[in-house]
Amino acid sequence: MARPRRIVLIRHGESAGNVDDTVYEREPDHALSLTDKGRHQAREAGGPLRDIFGDERVSAYVSPYRRTHQTFQALGLDLDRVRVREEPRLREQDWGNWQDRDDVRLQKAYRDAYGHFFYRFAQGESGADVYDRVGAFLESLWRSFEAPDHPPNVLIVTHGLTMRLFCMRWFHWSVAEFESLANPGNAERRILLLGADGRYTLDRPFERWREPEPYGISG
Repeated sequence: MARPRRIVLIRHGESAGNVDDTVYEREPDHALSLTDKGRHQAREAGGPLRDIFGDERVSAYVSPYRRTHQTFQALGLDLDRVRVREEPRLREQDWGNWQDRDDVRLQKAYRDAYGHFFYRFAQGESGADVYDRVGAFLESLWRSFEAPDHPPNVLIVTHGLTMRLFCMRWFHWSVAEFESLANPGNAERRILLLGADGRYTLDRPFERWREPEPYGISG
């Protein structure tokens, strides 16, 4: 099994929806573009990534949303060394069709009180639903490692919640641990690094916005 030396997760740059939540009333979530600031963020993120990858090959997976495609393109990677695939299972949490701003703000308040993992948007998904499809993607990803010539790098261009749930699934974090972590900023990355012991570790933790709830599994 040719496991990659590093798995890089990066969130898309700033999008129109990050600066104006009324845009969801007029445009589909998946069709929102990066702002000028978001394009700049993605270009800035590309320099360090090119240094990290060097001349090595990369297997890239990109959420099907416009803003993630634009982020990948703005990274400026050498496409002769990158095998890129669109991966629908890495999409944003579905909210369900066009959105009424006031209703979404109310549902977000409900989600904050109920819990981001379990709360299901009225016409969309819960965090648990995203966790399940991320888990299905991970099964496919692990099967790809069986190829003896698998690239030493994996790049995943996705969304903040999806990044946290990917790491939750990979590292077997509890729901309470997930709930305590904040999304990364736009165009921020986290890297899973393969150690000499054959285990992956995060290059840096997600920021916490609170301490995990003190409940857990008991025997």
